[in-house]
Amino acid sequence: MTTIAFETTDLPIIGAPMAGGTTTPELAAAVARAGGFPFVAGGYLSAEALAPLVERMRETTENFGVNLFAPNSVPIDRGAFDAFVSALEPVAADRSVGINPESVDDDDHYTDKVDYLVDNPVPLVSMTFNIPTAEVVDRLHSVGTQVVSTVTTAAEARTAADRGVDALIVQGPRAGGHSGTADPTRSIEDRATVDLVRDVLAEVDLPLAAGGGVDSPESVDELLQTGASAVVVGTLLLLSDEAGTAPTHRAALQSEDFDETQLTRAFTGRPARALVNDFVRKFDPIAVDAYPAVHHLTKTFRAHAKKTDDPQGLHLWAGTGYRSAQTGSAETIVKELGAHFARS
Repeated sequence: MTTIAFETTDLPIIGAPMAGGTTTPELAAAVARAGGFPFVAGGYLSAEALAPLVERMRETTENFGVNLFAPNSVPIDRGAFDAFVSALEPVAADRSVGINPESVDDDDHYTDKVDYLVDNPVPLVSMTFNIPTAEVVDRLHSVGTQVVSTVTTAAEARTAADRGVDALIVQGPRAGGHSGTADPTRSIEDRATVDLVRDVLAEVDLPLAAGGGVDSPESVDELLQTGASAVVVGTLLLLSDEAGTAPTHRAALQSEDFDETQLTRAFTGRPARALVNDFVRKFDPIAVDAYPAVHHLTKTFRAHAKKTDDPQGLHLWAGTGYRSAQTGSAETIVKELGAHFARS
């Protein structure tokens, strides 16, 4: 079996690619210095914006990955979308925020970014939000790049294996931020990531990393003992010095005012785990499966909440282990998390 790039690091810890500015070049570099596997977060970026981040990563380490959002539009229930818009408009107006009610669709510059990565190969490319096509897998393989797919069910793992990916990232439902599910309309039931890893390993013979709900070295150990080659951490890095986490988000993660997380489609139209705030309480009951349309619809509202330090209107992404997030350097956090599991 081929050795996967994330299996060759000193520590079996992967810094999650948290798109939107959370995974900064400094955070990725800190993960690499600690001996973990760093990712460049390619989501929400054009190929032109991605390129300098990749080149900066090359200056730090030869062993890294780039994560992309694979397109996965779903038919929009126009009536439900319009009802969501009607509910949001007065709330946005109260804050003097304009919103775009058009059901915007886009592919996140996916094709351009794949073209860039074929022309400028990196060690590993991972895909989330959908399983990459066999054609894209073959193109990346042709330039020596390993391809990894995020999966959230054993069925997705079988599909990814059939399309020729080299490895999997198994994401449990307790992970913070967006679920990588290939079916964003499905109901996602709570379960431990170790149970999902067992299901996947029973179905496919591929190396895998796993994450979701990781809150301690004991969580890392359990996933490694279950068969994961590495453990993905994101929420545990949100308070690190190098993370691009907004001050409002940082404060909420440490506040007693926010004491639970929930999977919600309210912010973007795709299931994502966040701290429960007023926005979730008001809009989750009428949330609609419509990514990226809802993402574009609420973008200015969320930007205003960030600018005005309003945690009740901001997407406060967080996994269930958020209370274990620590301040300080990400290098120290990763080292402490993976110290007992250094590869021989």
